[in-house]
Amino acid sequence: MESGESRSSSSERHMVYKDSSWFSQFRNGSNPWMARYVYALIFLVATLLAWAARDYGRSALTEMERLKGCEGEKDCLGAEGVLRVSLGCFTFFITMFLSTTGSSKLGEPRDSWHSGWWSVKIPVWISLTIIPFLLPSAIIQLYGGFAHFGAGVFLLIQLISIIKFIMWLNDRCHPDKCAGRCQIHVMLLATTAYVVCLVGIILMYIWYAPEPSCLLNIFFVTWTLALLQFMTSVSLHPKVKAGILTPGLMGLYVVFICWCAIRSEPAGGSCIRKAEATDKTDWLTIISFVVAVLAIVIATFSTGIDSKCFQFRTDDVQAEDDDVPYGYGFFHFVFATGAMYFAMLLIGWNTHHAMRKWTIDVGWTSTWVRIVNEWLAVCVYLWMLVSPIIWKNRQAAEST
Repeated sequence: MESGESRSSSSERHMVYKDSSWFSQFRNGSNPWMARYVYALIFLVATLLAWAARDYGRSALTEMERLKGCEGEKDCLGAEGVLRVSLGCFTFFITMFLSTTGSSKLGEPRDSWHSGWWSVKIPVWISLTIIPFLLPSAIIQLYGGFAHFGAGVFLLIQLISIIKFIMWLNDRCHPDKCAGRCQIHVMLLATTAYVVCLVGIILMYIWYAPEPSCLLNIFFVTWTLALLQFMTSVSLHPKVKAGILTPGLMGLYVVFICWCAIRSEPAGGSCIRKAEATDKTDWLTIISFVVAVLAIVIATFSTGIDSKCFQFRTDDVQAEDDDVPYGYGFFHFVFATGAMYFAMLLIGWNTHHAMRKWTIDVGWTSTWVRIVNEWLAVCVYLWMLVSPIIWKNRQAAEST
């Protein structure tokens, strides 16, 4: 009886936190809704520390040669500085993942640990950020190899989350569930998506393939156009009937990835307009860097709270008031892999790659990671379209 009353009071307390203002949530502190933003702030600070270690570490970390694992400070700067900060951030969030996974009800000890105890967790995070600078270079290089895999896992999770959202949006706008005016809005949105896709492809031809010798960029852009056409054809197939909204939105996504991939190509050729720029850092480069860092944090945050994107079974289970608002374990796991992801972006997916100040995700490795991510996105999207038909045909064959 007492446990039921305590659970009810805990649920009521968390409902009050949820409905209160942002400032009230910050003042109250110990609640899962406010905790998300605190963890995102920790992640942002870690990303900025990694960037500072890469770009300004040589002047700010002159005392590094005193540390045992730094071997004359050079190993604690540049790419290794980024990896050391990333390792601390990864260790913190993977520890939170192991200690909060399986949380299901508000008021549980794991819920309290996730939502509160900041006077303990903040010093722990600071300590875990410092400890990697005491480790030998061999361990950091080993972590750098593992971080490639972790960053790939993050991209896959983000990819599935985005596609799931697009499919959900299309399902909400289905003709059987949507009024006539809504259908007009869907058509306008789909048309706008296709127009933006075509404009983007034309601009990429103009900017990044100005000469016939730019064969690789021509291939990237042309193949993206072909994938857009193929996704539309499959979506409009009589057996699929997914409409034109999802391929239009997916087209925006793959065109954007293709643009990012080509932008990641290192300067030095006539096919990239930025190659004409000097080593001087301009305001456009700084603004692009800041936007990219914020995009990393927002993408990690939004993916982390979308634990339902991996619930492939759609059982209608009524949620209770004292259920946790999102999967704590999944949330921390995404941030842990996100720590590896921001490290790969800052070093260009190459632990021995020298990056210019205020740049992010530049290098041929970065380009090919983006291109493979684009192709994988199309494959996952097409599989989500055709898999229900395949399973239905298989079940029909087994029943007969």
